[in-house]
Amino acid sequence: MPKLTDTVTTPDGTCPVELFTPDGAEAPWPGVVMYPDAGGVRDTFNQMAATLAGFGYAVLLPDVYYREGSWIPFDMATAFADPKERARIMFMIGTMTPDRVTRDAGAFFDYLANRPEVSGQRFGVCGYCMGGRISLVVAGRVPERVVAAASFHGGGLVTDSADSPHLLAERMHAIVYVGGAKNDPSFTADHAEHLDNALAASGVEHTIEWYPAAHGFAVPDNPPYDQACAQRHWTAMTEVFGSALSR
Repeated sequence: MPKLTDTVTTPDGTCPVELFTPDGAEAPWPGVVMYPDAGGVRDTFNQMAATLAGFGYAVLLPDVYYREGSWIPFDMATAFADPKERARIMFMIGTMTPDRVTRDAGAFFDYLANRPEVSGQRFGVCGYCMGGRISLVVAGRVPERVVAAASFHGGGLVTDSADSPHLLAERMHAIVYVGGAKNDPSFTADHAEHLDNALAASGVEHTIEWYPAAHGFAVPDNPPYDQACAQRHWTAMTEVFGSALSR
């Protein structure tokens, strides 16, 4: 799959990005920003971005941790079990504040809008775990640029905090898809009900579904990876993007 390595200038610095496009197809294509899980950009997400591009999209994969300089990639098999690595990954997650991801998103969308490979001025966003939360935050905080948002085993979608993503529902214009994992304390049935109510009350077209797998099911290097559920998530996401993003 064709891949362009580049940088995007944001209000906070310079973010390395990779842009994946379909193989052997004619440009331009609808644009999508893929937000990684807590482990950040790594080989697994390069493969996932290439897979999504194969469905007919120009997929931007940003190094969301760029503010931390050259950081050592996480081994997701041990990242949460090793105390030092757990502390490091939790610190990195904490750097992804709503204000920061909003500033970044504007720069990412401007970049896509100016690429000859990309069509249109409104885009899709998708994310996993931490990235699932980011996707909904961006859909609510930059609503004029987001036409579809997909979150898979996203955590923290409903919290008691004033910046909880579900409180942004009234600002969203995007079609929203949320794929939850079973027995996931970061997104429970109660959270799903609150999110569903908030989206419905705001007239947001949305779907919330449960996958019979554990948190992390869609990402191949996560220990709970589930191949059948991962395939189902590609189908669900491309259906949502296919209905919302026009070439």
